[in-house]
Amino acid sequence: MGLMSFIKEAGEKLFGTGEAKAATAAAASAPSPETIAAASKAAGDAIAAYIGSQNLVVNGLDVGFDAPSSTVTVAGTVDDQATKEKVLLCCGNVAGVEKVNDLLVVVAPTPESQYHTVVSGDNLSKIAKAFYGDANKYPVIFEANKPMLKHPDKIYPGQLLRIPPL
Repeated sequence: MGLMSFIKEAGEKLFGTGEAKAATAAAASAPSPETIAAASKAAGDAIAAYIGSQNLVVNGLDVGFDAPSSTVTVAGTVDDQATKEKVLLCCGNVAGVEKVNDLLVVVAPTPESQYHTVVSGDNLSKIAKAFYGDANKYPVIFEANKPMLKHPDKIYPGQLLRIPPL
């Protein structure tokens, strides 16, 4: 898949707590190569922990973050295309991330999903109608984006959603 683009200001606020917050603040106040490297490492670790919290299995998971370019690089091996796409969304739907460099390998590849960036006024039914021609297919989109989505009504502008083939 290569490089995916995301909206930098949208997404989970992973860098606002703990070590990631401290490292980011230090890099902002004293942007030396060492503080930028520490902030990048802390951010990469926070994203890796977020992937783990979503119960997504990636063998040999390696997540790196480059603060100057706001780019996450993720590598490892996953069993299926759906897991790969969910991992990419976990990496990209984080505030402060602009791009995701995909180096994941899929053991059993299947057709790739389409993606949709949520805009103000969107809901899953409206998105299902646009992609599938049937608003009642919204549960397909909701299930495809679990566990990142906890409720069908909890989407936000700028969020990137998987739209799997029917």
